[in-house]
Amino acid sequence: MLSTRYAIEAQGLTKTFKAPRKAGKGRSEETSHVVDGIITAVDDLSFLVRQGEIYGLLGPNGAGKTTTMRLLATLIKPNSGDALVMGQSIVKEPEAVRALIGFLTSELKLEEFFTPSYLFDFFARLHRVDPSKATAHKQKLFQRLGVEDFADTPVSNLSTGMKQKASLAISLVHNPNLIIFDEPTNGLDVLTARVVTDYLEELRDEGKTIVLSTHIFTLAEKLCDRVAIIMDGQMVAEGTLEELSPTRDLEDAFFDLYAARHAEEVLV
Repeated sequence: MLSTRYAIEAQGLTKTFKAPRKAGKGRSEETSHVVDGIITAVDDLSFLVRQGEIYGLLGPNGAGKTTTMRLLATLIKPNSGDALVMGQSIVKEPEAVRALIGFLTSELKLEEFFTPSYLFDFFARLHRVDPSKATAHKQKLFQRLGVEDFADTPVSNLSTGMKQKASLAISLVHNPNLIIFDEPTNGLDVLTARVVTDYLEELRDEGKTIVLSTHIFTLAEKLCDRVAIIMDGQMVAEGTLEELSPTRDLEDAFFDLYAARHAEEVLV
């Protein structure tokens, strides 16, 4: 059963992959979490996300943020551990989880032969959204995100920013209460990025729960109620911005943690 407090309860999530041959065996500076040809992308990760907050996973490239997002979205399965997403297990009830969440990543591409309007309607049918409600919801989202003038334009003819905004609208086709965004502003110009971040704040104000990953400190500072700092698949710190960096900016606090962690690795 879903508690009244938590939208996500992750416990001991671990995910490994075989390393590419060029990574070799042992450990190196570039692949510090590679051992004997195995990459530990997520390493015994546990965290709680409260309902109605924006929770950020902050870390460098390769920290395990995207893998964590894919685990929560049930695109991949953990080697061990589990997470309850809106009360449903990502291991035992993946279909139920997928019905409850919206998931957006820059690596998932819209089919370029179709239009945003067609794709929205298509996914609305997949989610069994009432057609009249889907039409009203599409009009609202397209207008708010500035997609309406491009609704019938093939995706192949859209700018990168417009594709991202169309993808955002389509990911919310079923009006989910939990939204998972992997690098929501990655590759966007400043104007489009502002539209996306403003809308994420609006969704939070509506009571939605949002989990986002980022390596951009200013984005985390602007949006997140709480932040988990991840390095090499492990959580090294978690809290509000005031708890993590009470007297300075988040970037300075992050690099202190990074330096301390790598100093420990050198000693080991």
